[in-house]
Amino acid sequence: MAYIDKVLRINLTNGRTTSEPLNKEWAKDYLGGKGLSIKYLYEELKPGIDPLSADNKLILMTGPLTGTIVPNSGKLAIAAKSPATGTILDCSIGGHFAPELKFAGYDAVIIEGKATEPIYLFIEDSNVELRNAADLWGKGAHETEHLLYERLGDVITLAIGQAGENLLPMACISSELYRQAGRGGIGAVMGSKNLKAISVRGNGGVKIPDIRKFSATLNKIKREDTMTDDNMWAYSDGTPMIVDLSQSTGILPTRNFQEGTFDEYKNINSEAVKSVLKAKKACFACPLACSNYVKMGKTEIEGPEYETLALCGSNCGIGDMEALIEFNRLCDDHCLDTISAGNTVAFAMELTEKGIHDFGIRFGDVENYLQMPTLIATRQGVGADLALGVKKMAEKFGGRDFAMEVKGLEIPGYEPRGSWAMGLAYGTADRGACHLRAWPASVEAFGKIDPFTSEGKAELVIGMQDINSVKFSAIWCDFWAISTEQMAEILTLLLERDITAAELSTIGERINNLARLFNEREGFDRKDDYLPTRVHNEKLTTGFTAGKSLPRENYEKMLSEYYQLRGWDENGKITAEKKKALNL
Repeated sequence: MAYIDKVLRINLTNGRTTSEPLNKEWAKDYLGGKGLSIKYLYEELKPGIDPLSADNKLILMTGPLTGTIVPNSGKLAIAAKSPATGTILDCSIGGHFAPELKFAGYDAVIIEGKATEPIYLFIEDSNVELRNAADLWGKGAHETEHLLYERLGDVITLAIGQAGENLLPMACISSELYRQAGRGGIGAVMGSKNLKAISVRGNGGVKIPDIRKFSATLNKIKREDTMTDDNMWAYSDGTPMIVDLSQSTGILPTRNFQEGTFDEYKNINSEAVKSVLKAKKACFACPLACSNYVKMGKTEIEGPEYETLALCGSNCGIGDMEALIEFNRLCDDHCLDTISAGNTVAFAMELTEKGIHDFGIRFGDVENYLQMPTLIATRQGVGADLALGVKKMAEKFGGRDFAMEVKGLEIPGYEPRGSWAMGLAYGTADRGACHLRAWPASVEAFGKIDPFTSEGKAELVIGMQDINSVKFSAIWCDFWAISTEQMAEILTLLLERDITAAELSTIGERINNLARLFNEREGFDRKDDYLPTRVHNEKLTTGFTAGKSLPRENYEKMLSEYYQLRGWDENGKITAEKKKALNL
């Protein structure tokens, strides 16, 4: 009942659209969302393909919860081989696109090939059209969405801006103006296919077996505590409250991760956001409404979220909230991932201040800072070099020791010298440095676990990675702190088969191992699981983390223990025994 049992396959090269049954055996092993999209890519992509070639595939995948009354189930998984890293890449985007796709009658869309000219897709139930997008090419995502709404009526749209058209490794996909599938260059995959946008309108629905029993179970679980206690912060301040947490614990990235505290943090914290707050907004079927809609000066946006406040704010030495909000708006319109954009601008600032290469921008330089999103997205002026991203900039100009990236993906907003498990999470994440695969800072820096020891950290990270993989496959938003036991209870009713917490744990482990297998056949191993040299060799000097680093020997210990607990060899390769145990 939870699946529509239909996959829409679109070949942009020849214009053919077909539908096929969802692979139910794969769905049983990988659920949907993240896991199932990775399975399809693993089986259908040849090793070694160019991520920006017609050989890459773009997969939009819902989950068994999508379109139901289950809270926090509104997200869509979008997957491809990453142009930024060459790894597997799955991104998550909230809002209303995923349920609308399911209401149109599809569990997934697989997009193949490349159109000869700019196009957009219009999907309304069984009607699927490839339409000319020449008049949309070159426009920002915001104008594109508005024009398609005027043209098509009440639709939900995924769109790219100039960053995707220009194939930037930090290009994202936008929906409902301010929702982004943000990391790893997923927007560049759309751009490489000459695909400007995908609009969908669905007129169907999703049938839930035994709705009364299902509703009673949901209400019982919500009463147990997870929706009210663990996520109360989401009801109020949203993610900006993390600015204060990171500042007080010394892990707020500042001036390209040179420090973990920022003198002007009060200008960009939750109180600063609340002072310009106009409304709250939620995704489909979500009672949390964690998103902030703000207005300051002439700029109105949904956001900024913590990662943007940290990477585009303190990390760039910017304590001007109005400038930061405008920077956020420009990134959203051009479809630039703010984590990567903020890191890249900060790296250029440090290169300039150290005299390595003059990009004409320094920490705290608001005027030039606000020019960067447009220059980067259009590859103009210094933006042509910043568009390369941190790793390739370091290869071209120098500064490798303080190039804050892993596998080519820029590091999110948590200083690993103040949260050692966070460092391990960055190093072992399947798509490069990522805080969504595991967020141990929540229990280390922000909790009661000692953040400055390697003991027990491998087990901690593995557990978080596995449960998050289940959540992003089913699909639950990570803002619902739901347990595997509660997930199993809901899925048992929805899928009409007995599912245990142990089975879900195995599914999570299987998903992470399959992602590793994908990367392994692309040439990734232990050598790619390391952090920037700055983390090991430079000590922080301010705040709670003053005098702290993450010594290389401690990281090596955590990494080896991680491999051992995963059942991989010392080089990070999956053993034959582990493949057999997980039916890989």
